[in-house]
Amino acid sequence: MVLLLGLLILGSCGDRPAASKAPATAGPPDDTMVRIPESEFIMGSDKTDARDIRKEFGFKRELYLDEHPQHRVTLPAFLIDKFEVANAAYKKFAVATSTPEPAQWIQNGYNVRDNRWSSFGVDGLRMIATEYFDLDMDTSMIDRDSLLAEFAKIQAYRDTLAVTGVSWYDAYSYCKWAGKRLPSEAEWERAARGTDGREFPWGDEWDEQKTNIGKTGDERYFGVAAPGSFETDRTPEGVYDLAGNVSEWVNDWYQAYSGSDYRHESFGELTKVVRGGGAGIGHYALSYFFRGARRGYTDPSSLSTDVGFRCAMDAG
Repeated sequence: MVLLLGLLILGSCGDRPAASKAPATAGPPDDTMVRIPESEFIMGSDKTDARDIRKEFGFKRELYLDEHPQHRVTLPAFLIDKFEVANAAYKKFAVATSTPEPAQWIQNGYNVRDNRWSSFGVDGLRMIATEYFDLDMDTSMIDRDSLLAEFAKIQAYRDTLAVTGVSWYDAYSYCKWAGKRLPSEAEWERAARGTDGREFPWGDEWDEQKTNIGKTGDERYFGVAAPGSFETDRTPEGVYDLAGNVSEWVNDWYQAYSGSDYRHESFGELTKVVRGGGAGIGHYALSYFFRGARRGYTDPSSLSTDVGFRCAMDAG
């Protein structure tokens, strides 16, 4: 408990600049965004649960019905991030704005700033190695410099992972700070499905090897991988990880599509839409969850170890 408190203090608000000193934005977008041209596309679907998957797996909600009816949407040109936002980028935002870090950062030591490790003696570092960094080695004979080198490697790897454990409000604030915004539900689906209404970013045929469904990721990080790790989970226009890795917040409230006769108790300004499949789906890694048309939803203040986000912008 004492060590946890020490880690929390070293990596939290006391180690950040005052909020008033934070920059208004992180700067202009760069080539990590993809321009999606003005276009008409197919949104939603008319699919039904013909296999009765709901009953087979014991799901509470009806499948597909909130995607009805399939309809055409025309969107102006927009920009969308090639990749999901990574931990390193989110950490810069958290430091600059005094935003609390995701809870798992505190639990695994990722929140501790590099220059703070020097305040720990070798015994403290060995305890951190076991309790927070989960080093798969006997640390009792490892010297201080070697431990610090191992920590640096682990932190560098964690930097690359898609950020999770953030609320819709956190995602919204990050995008605003970065001079961007969350994508709309329609923009996200257009990026994932193209203008041909494909089922998955790569086409219509499901292949679990093409995306991160959680079977290949490090379980210490909930199966989440670095954005862009799966070259096959890429749209023809160059946007990555729209099928798997982490599910993603979008801007919209969860509402019925125009013309739908389906009603759900969460419709309205109650829950926000979450798009894409996540590594945390685990043994429920059915193709259904990774389709471009599938709609998830949850309370905007909720936190999940497999929900992250990416940003978008008007094309101008």
